Amino acid sequence: MTALARLGGISLDSSDPDQLARFYQDFLELERVWDTPDFVALSGAGIYLTTFRIDDHRPPDWPTGDVPKQMHLELAVKELEPAEQKALALGARKAATQPAPDRFRVLIDPAGHPFCLTTMIPD
Repeated sequence: MTALARLGGISLDSSDPDQLARFYQDFLELERVWDTPDFVALSGAGIYLTTFRIDDHRPPDWPTGDVPKQMHLELAVKELEPAEQKALALGARKAATQPAPDRFRVLIDPAGHPFCLTTMIPD
């Protein structure tokens, strides 16, 4: 049986996604493949590494503290609609904010963690 989805990327929240992306781009020698003022996608690590703007972002107090780690999964799919419908049927809910619904869908897992379904599938 072929899985409906596979891990396509990891997204890191930041108040300055361009700055964070530049760090990982340079440190890991990745290629910038898509960017907006609020989102940057880097390729070359086997999956996409993306950075996403959160206006009131607070860095995590790791390993203990009031602010936990902040990242979410991006699951690469061939078609958004069937994948979204299956996730919803399994207990996910659709997030109210959908920044680029033609490229990715933001859903909330049953525990309240956001994740994305995306057609931006890395090589």
